[in-house]
Amino acid sequence: MTEWLAPTSLEQALELRAELGEEATVVAGGTFVAILINQRLLAPSALLSLSRVRGLDGISADGELVLGAMTTHSAVERSPVVREGWPALAHAFSLVASPRVRNQATVGGVLADADYASDPPAMLAALGARAVARSRSGEREIPIEELITGYYETSLCPDELITEVRVPAGAERAVYRKFRSRSHEDRPCVAVAAAVAGGRLRVVVGAVAATPQHFPDLCELGDPAEIGRRYAEAIDPLSDVRGSAGYRRRVIAVEVRRALEELGWTS
Repeated sequence: MTEWLAPTSLEQALELRAELGEEATVVAGGTFVAILINQRLLAPSALLSLSRVRGLDGISADGELVLGAMTTHSAVERSPVVREGWPALAHAFSLVASPRVRNQATVGGVLADADYASDPPAMLAALGARAVARSRSGEREIPIEELITGYYETSLCPDELITEVRVPAGAERAVYRKFRSRSHEDRPCVAVAAAVAGGRLRVVVGAVAATPQHFPDLCELGDPAEIGRRYAEAIDPLSDVRGSAGYRRRVIAVEVRRALEELGWTS
């Protein structure tokens, strides 16, 4: 029988995390964990719920945007602070699944799950966001591109929890494009996030490989079509029910170009 653990403070949660490590599955919003359990892909001996931990939700901005780990997707989508200062991020969160899922899924949960076909990670990576990981011994900041290391794998230590996400200010323009290959599917076949900050371009392609794909050297090219072609050549995309590797390469080239045209990008 699975043990349900529901600490009410971050200190209690970190103690349990340190004590149990990977023996306990952390539950934030629970949308992804519930799917894995229902499909019998996960059979945890203990579930460590963060739903009652005080102070892990909330949105604030003072030079940079701070999103509490338990902040829901809907809260990010609707926040006037996010919409005003980081509108592309609000848009990316608004495209996740359905309102029912967005009301439950959390910022920290979507990153800790490292689901390759999630929308927010690519946009957060393009904006230069960092996750804050806490343990009993302290905290550290992890850039999003270093946090997600493989399919459903992260660089988090067994005793760490994500407590917040910090997103820098300063992006002059940003865009998120989500391409669905099937009309009934809410998960992207290809996701493209692009942002310009300080005159420098960052393009991150998600949902095509184990980790969000970013190639700084290619972002220095001036022509949107050329950048799109080169991204399609550089990425080794997966094949799944949403599209073959060859199909994804063609879509990557087109969607990267369209994203940069939407940004009005020229070198």
